[in-house]
Amino acid sequence: MQTKYEQKYIRFGLRVQYYRKLRGMTQEAFAERVGISWSYLAKIESPTRAFGVSMETLFAIAEVLDVPEARLFEDP
Repeated sequence: MQTKYEQKYIRFGLRVQYYRKLRGMTQEAFAERVGISWSYLAKIESPTRAFGVSMETLFAIAEVLDVPEARLFEDP
């Protein structure tokens, strides 16, 4: 995806990955709980390419991770 927000998409995906690992979930288990495929999650978490998600998926990710949606966008 070519976008001027490429780095923001990547940071979002890396935060998803961070919180997923913090909770001890594999990509497969997490994707199943969110209701997406493992390959879709792998694209979201990719550190080398921007990949956006729908609001529905964003809300599901935050719910499964048990974090406020905004936390997935905060700078460390």
